[in-house]
Amino acid sequence: MAGYVLAIDQGTTSTRAIVFDGEMRIAGAGQKEFTQIYPQSGWVEHDPEEIWGSVVSTIKMAIREAKISAKDIAAIGITNQRETVVVWERESGKPIHNAIVWQDRRTASYCDKLKKQDLEKTFTKKTGLLLDPYFSGTKLSWMLANVKGARARAAKGELCFGTIDTFLIWRLTGGKSFVTDATNASRTLMYNIAENEWDKDLLEILRVPSAMLPEVKDCAADFGVTEPDIFGAAIPILGVAGDQHAATIGQACFEPGMMKSTYGTGCFAVLNTGADMVRSKNRLLTTIAYRLDGETTYALEGSIFIAGAAVQWLRDGLGIIDSASKTGELADAADPSQEVYLVPAFTGLGAPHWDANARGAIFGLTRNSGPKEFARAALEAVCYQSRDLLDAMHKDWKGGVDETVLRVDGGMVASDWTMQRLADILDAPVDRPVILETTALGAAWLAGSRAGVWPDKAAFAKNWKRNNRFEPAMDEKTRAAKLKGWRSAVKRTLSEG
Repeated sequence: MAGYVLAIDQGTTSTRAIVFDGEMRIAGAGQKEFTQIYPQSGWVEHDPEEIWGSVVSTIKMAIREAKISAKDIAAIGITNQRETVVVWERESGKPIHNAIVWQDRRTASYCDKLKKQDLEKTFTKKTGLLLDPYFSGTKLSWMLANVKGARARAAKGELCFGTIDTFLIWRLTGGKSFVTDATNASRTLMYNIAENEWDKDLLEILRVPSAMLPEVKDCAADFGVTEPDIFGAAIPILGVAGDQHAATIGQACFEPGMMKSTYGTGCFAVLNTGADMVRSKNRLLTTIAYRLDGETTYALEGSIFIAGAAVQWLRDGLGIIDSASKTGELADAADPSQEVYLVPAFTGLGAPHWDANARGAIFGLTRNSGPKEFARAALEAVCYQSRDLLDAMHKDWKGGVDETVLRVDGGMVASDWTMQRLADILDAPVDRPVILETTALGAAWLAGSRAGVWPDKAAFAKNWKRNNRFEPAMDEKTRAAKLKGWRSAVKRTLSEG
């Protein structure tokens, strides 16, 4: 069997498809952006049909660039934006509403209502998550309540719920496979991560019929086979993981204490805690890192909603840069005497604050503040938020995390300036890998190892290679002063601050 593996990386703003060869090198790729829909302030939606179209077209691009045919592909691995909700008709496969995106905040008042009923402890104990609009469950509940006839149809088994992975597998297999994996399920507010099953009590609270939920599998499993007429051959789907879990795998963070952080639209830091399901006392998330061969590995996760999206805002919202890649150069040329802080709470603040009602703010502006200072503030905001997550992780888990080196990936890590500033603010080494497509690589490894054409976990971990290590170079006095300014800015931004 050919050693080619196809990874589908369905992200928040674009879809990528990458063909890897038997040596885990990129042989071909395709990428396509899709529409971001904002029906109201704080609401974010995607058109599932547009996402599906982008997946099919990018896969064809990648296969064409790799100069192979579909029959040369041994397996497909899927990784996806998590928590984004799709509901579709079981009979026709047609979505009943736009997908509600993980960034969407429309269920903030519903989450507050559940908190006032003292239900957050129940959700946290069972799922490891907090009651926040970020997660899938309240989005699904909103859709059932607000799309005409949806709840009754769901109760009759006429509707299917899925995160993006489930929807894509359904479409790729012609409706034959209605499945998800443990990592995506663990982000729904409906999945008991200790028992590894959908939780009846939580479904009852959210008024979600169990008939509309997919079967949950390991991350490397038989998820179905693509319809031959889509790509010209039937290809088995053998790996699935939510994007941050796939990145953790792609970074070979298989041992407890290993940590990765992905800097894309948002920023997500994941600390492997092994078989130990650590209960956070600092408002981090306890989540399933991955599940292989029936064995669950857990993690602590900190989620930052706005990272690269702040740079997009500078480009598309303010128009002060014409290319995201120039942000590091601008930041480097900023006036060192100015301390401008951007708290990018455009869609609320994630960990460790979890303030859905906070909104973005800029502090420290002077008459001389300009694009350079704004660029530096946007990049530094990512570094400061990462430090907040790292501090919380240190408090929660004492398993040697103080010595952890951070492995990084995502679009922002191409900037040397940003990675050096990250090491400076964290006061910890930052390792950038040779292969930056770690999310796609993780999904590909799940599928390729399952197909028997890629190495096992131990051999895969040995193949991980570092491109560069950034060591902290900032003096402690400067670091402390900058962090003090950041914490003051955040305090003034919180909705109850």
